[in-house]
Amino acid sequence: MTAFLYYGVIFSFFFCLLALLGLTLRTFSFGNKKVRAAFRGDWKKGVVYAFGAGMMPWEKESVRQHLVTYFSGFIYHFGIFAGIFYLFLSLWAFSVPILIFKLIQILLLSGLVCGLGLLIKRSVYSSMRHISCPDDFVANILVDGFVFLALLDILFVGIQAYFWGMAIILFLYIPVGKIRHCLFFFYSRTLFGVFFGRRGVYPKERKTSRV
Repeated sequence: MTAFLYYGVIFSFFFCLLALLGLTLRTFSFGNKKVRAAFRGDWKKGVVYAFGAGMMPWEKESVRQHLVTYFSGFIYHFGIFAGIFYLFLSLWAFSVPILIFKLIQILLLSGLVCGLGLLIKRSVYSSMRHISCPDDFVANILVDGFVFLALLDILFVGIQAYFWGMAIILFLYIPVGKIRHCLFFFYSRTLFGVFFGRRGVYPKERKTSRV
C-alpha cells in the first residue's frame, strides 16, 4: 500500500503539471492582437510592479478594507507551500535542520487556522456565500485537509498513508478546479504587468513638489 501511494503521489504530481501546461498552451489559441499604440513605458517595470508594490494593501481599495482577510490569505498560502515542501521531504526522507522543521510546523498550523477562518467567513457572510460556487468550498476543504494531515504526519506516527492519499486527491483536483490559479496567478500577473507597464500606467510616477 505504501509503495502504491508513493508512486501515486509522483504520478498525480506530474499529471497535474502536464495538465496545467496544457491549459496554459490552450490560452495561446485565442491569438495575439497586434499592438498599435506607441509604447509609453517599460513592460519590465510593469512586471516588477505587478509582483511587488502592486500586491500591497495600499494599492488595492478592496484589500485596504479587509486587511485581516488579506494577511490571512498570505499566511494560508505560506502554510500550503510548507505542506508541499514537507510532502517531498516525506517522499524522499530528506533530513532538514530542526529549526526548519519547527518552522514548517508553525507555518502548517498557522496556515490551517487561517484556511479554516477563511472557509468559515465564506460560509457565514451572506455577501460571500451568495457569490460562491461549490468549487470555492471544495477547494478550501481539500487544501485544509492536506495541510491538516501534513501537520498530523509530523506529530504522529501512522498518518503518512492518509497524508499521501490526500496529496493524490489534491493534485488530481488542481487542474479541474480553482486551485489551478497556483499557475494562472503568475501568468495573469505577468500579462497585467506587461500590458500596463508598456502603456505607462504602472508603475505610477511619483509627483515631486516644486519649491
